[in-house]
Amino acid sequence: MTTAADLTTATVRRAADAQPLITESDLPPARHFVDGKFVEGSTDRVIDVVDPSTEDIIARIPEGTAEDIDRAVAAAVAAEDQWARRVPKDRSEVLHAIADRLAEHTDLLVRLESANTGKPLAVSRDDVGMTIDTFRFMAGAVRATTSLAAGDYAENHLSVILREPLGVIGVITPWNYPLLMAAWKIAPILAAGNTLVLKPSEQTPLTTLKFAELVADLLPPGVLNVVNGYGPGAGARLAEHPDVNMIALTGSVNSGHAVARAAADTLKRVHLELGGKAPVVIFEDADLTAAASSLRAAGFWNSGQECGAACRVLVHESVAEQFVEQLVGEVESLVVGEPTSGEDVEVGPMVSKAHFDRVTGYLERAKKEGVRVATGGGALDGPGYFVAPTVLVDVPEGAEVAREEIFGPVISVETFADEEEAVRRANDVPLGLSASVWTENARRTHDIAARLDFGTVWVNSHLVLAGEVPWGGFKGSGYGRDLSLYALDDYSRTKHVMHNHGR
Repeated sequence: MTTAADLTTATVRRAADAQPLITESDLPPARHFVDGKFVEGSTDRVIDVVDPSTEDIIARIPEGTAEDIDRAVAAAVAAEDQWARRVPKDRSEVLHAIADRLAEHTDLLVRLESANTGKPLAVSRDDVGMTIDTFRFMAGAVRATTSLAAGDYAENHLSVILREPLGVIGVITPWNYPLLMAAWKIAPILAAGNTLVLKPSEQTPLTTLKFAELVADLLPPGVLNVVNGYGPGAGARLAEHPDVNMIALTGSVNSGHAVARAAADTLKRVHLELGGKAPVVIFEDADLTAAASSLRAAGFWNSGQECGAACRVLVHESVAEQFVEQLVGEVESLVVGEPTSGEDVEVGPMVSKAHFDRVTGYLERAKKEGVRVATGGGALDGPGYFVAPTVLVDVPEGAEVAREEIFGPVISVETFADEEEAVRRANDVPLGLSASVWTENARRTHDIAARLDFGTVWVNSHLVLAGEVPWGGFKGSGYGRDLSLYALDDYSRTKHVMHNHGR
C-alpha cells in the first residue's frame, strides 16, 4: 500500500528574514474585559497562547473561573435595561461606529489574527472584511424589522406584536474564526438590544480581546464583556448561569451537547452552530474543471478548519477518474506556508498540537483501512503544525473519513451510480450544515437541492456567504441561524399585547 511518505510532496514555505507579524505593542491587554475595562482574574492561573506556525508562545492570558463569569454576568445584568431602552436608530449608530473603528484598524487585526491562528493573510483579511460588513448589515437591519400587522384579530380587540430583547446572552466562540464568529454573535445581539458575556476559545483569544479594547469607548460599560478560560470551567458556568437568558455557541458537536445540557436546568434558550460534513455531489454533466477549481478554495480555505468545507466529494462513477485527476492537480499546486512567507500562501498550519494529532490520526487510520491517498496524506516537517493538503480516494460507503468531521486539509472522494444513491449517501451523515450540487441540468438542481438535508445548499459553487442570507444547519449541526434578519429574530422575543377597545 502506498504510504503518506510516498505522496506528501508539499513543503512548508518559511520566511527566514521576514519581520514578525506583531510586536508587543500590538497585543491586547492579557486580562478579562468586564464592565467597560480590563480587569485581573480571580486566580493567578494563566493559559499559553501559541503561534501554530512556529510553536512559540506569544501571550499568556488569565484562566477564567466561575467567579469571573459571575462578575461579568452581573455587569451585563446591570447594563441590560439602559441598552434595551435605546431606540433602534441609536443602537444602529453604535454598530456603525464599531464598524468604522474596525475598518481603521484592519491591518492590525489581520496581522494579529494570522499570528494567533496561523491563517494565511488572505484568509485573515477576508475575515476582517466580513466582520466589518456584519456590523454594517446589522446596523441597517435593526431599523427595518417587520412583524405581523397590528389589527383586530378578535372582535373589538386590537393586537400589537412587540419584539423585545432577550436580556443577557452568553456567547462561546470557536478557535477557527475567532474574530468573525464573535462578530456573527455580537452584532445581532447588540442590535437586538441585548447585553452579553463572551468566552473566546482559550487557544485564539487575541483578536476578541483586541476588539474589546478598540470599541471600549463606543459601548456603555457592561454591554460587552469578555472572559477568557476553558470550556469545562468558564464556559460551563456561563451556560448554566441563572441570570443568562440565552447561550449561543459556535463549536463542536460535543461542546453543543455540553452547553445544551447545562442550559436545561434554567430552561434558557440555546443557539447552536456546530460541525459540518459537507457533501459535494458531482453529476456526470457537471463542469469538472470548475468544480475542481472551486474545491481548491472551498476544501482548503482556512486549511480545511471550516465547518462548511467541501470535504466529502460524491462523484458519478463515469467521470470519477477524470475529476480526481483534475482535483489532484489543483491540490498539488496549493502554496503551504507561514503567513509571513507571502501573500500567495493558501494553506497554513493546524491551530494546535492536539488538533494536528487529531487530523493526522484520521489519515493514519484511513490508510490502514485501505483508503488510497491520491496526494498528501500526512504531516509536513516542523516547526509548526502543518499537514499536507490531501485527497483520499477509493473511500467506501460508511468509512470513518466519509462520516466524521476531520476539520483539516483533507478531501475524501466517493463514487455513486445514480441520483437515488447520491442523495441517500449525501444525507447519510449525522451532520447537516451545508452541501453543494454540481450539474448543468436546471431541473435536477432544484430537485436534488430540495432533497438534501442541509441548511445551505449551493448549486455549482461552494462556500459562498453573504450577510443578507442565513447560515445554520440541521440534525447534529445544531439549530439557530447566524447572519441575516433570522439572527435578529433568534436574539429577540415576541410579545403580544391585546387592547379591548369595545364601546
